[in-house]
Amino acid sequence: MAYRVLGRAGPPQPRRARRLLFAFTLSLSCTYLCYSFLCCCDDLGRSRLLGAPRCLRGPSPSGQKLLQKSLPCDPHGPTPSEPSAPSAPAAAVPAPRLPGSNHSGSPKLGTKRLPQALIVGVKKGGTRAVLEFIRVHPDVRALGTEPHFFDRNYGRGLDWYRSLMPRTLETQITLEKTPSYFVTQEAPRRIFNMSRDTKLIVVVRNPVTRAISDYTQTLSKKPDIPTFEGLSFRNRSLGLVDVSWNAIRIGMYALHLESWLRYFPLAQIHFVSGERLITDPAGEMGRVQDFLGIKRFITDKHFYFNKTKGFPCLKKTESNLLPRCLGKSKGRTHVQIDPEVIDQLREFYRPYNIKFYETVGQDFRWE
Repeated sequence: MAYRVLGRAGPPQPRRARRLLFAFTLSLSCTYLCYSFLCCCDDLGRSRLLGAPRCLRGPSPSGQKLLQKSLPCDPHGPTPSEPSAPSAPAAAVPAPRLPGSNHSGSPKLGTKRLPQALIVGVKKGGTRAVLEFIRVHPDVRALGTEPHFFDRNYGRGLDWYRSLMPRTLETQITLEKTPSYFVTQEAPRRIFNMSRDTKLIVVVRNPVTRAISDYTQTLSKKPDIPTFEGLSFRNRSLGLVDVSWNAIRIGMYALHLESWLRYFPLAQIHFVSGERLITDPAGEMGRVQDFLGIKRFITDKHFYFNKTKGFPCLKKTESNLLPRCLGKSKGRTHVQIDPEVIDQLREFYRPYNIKFYETVGQDFRWE
């Protein structure tokens, strides 16, 4: 059998073999194309879920080897020099909460600053109520716990103290509360050294009632302590009060105030009446807001009187879905004290109260 020579010797390819080769080549190309498409879709799906920029793989202009020659797909999005192309809006997917976000899910803003105002006293006077009430104000951010920096932790330094504070904007006031500062001898000087412009809030209460409340709290933790009468007097028959007992000594307000007036003018100290805080919380908080130099945001609409606890609580607001009262430790029923003991203590505190009234220019009517 003779063969026609076309350029070079050898038998021509049969038609069926050429068809099989063409089909195999086409099948291989389709496989690469599908694989490339699936990979791209997988990356695109992840990009949508995680909120990352889209990226697409596609063939190079030459159309050769689709997988190897496809455009790079960066799961982290384009570089700063490579602006991303606008894309159609994807379905809303909740973004994961960032580590430094607040309750709304948005990143925390502001800076941690040393406090511009302090609630420095007094224990069992109503300091927690003032703190919780003033925290409702949008221009105030307050530390919820008592850091005891100027009495117990001063050696840790101001950087440590600042790290405890909430973040605040330039227009907001940073505030913290530690009632024991008022009776700490070193506290006024230490606060002055931090900032001589610090505003000081002192919540005071009838010193006899305050002492009984203080004792009631201690008794709830230590049921085996001596009686109130036994702790209050060195010699009750002679009327000798034991001023070394802290519950008695705290109520000698005029004595403690002397230490503060050595460093701060009276205009930088605001006194809140613990009694009026119960009967007229909006009025007392209005004066606190005036002292801090902020608008009167907290008004009557924020309070209701809780008959069970015996003091005002915060009403439900848009930001607080439930009414908020102070904890179970607040509003305890006081221990019953012999009326004669109360009268003796009133006489003891009378000269201190009068001097306190004269110094601060207010009559708190504790007699």
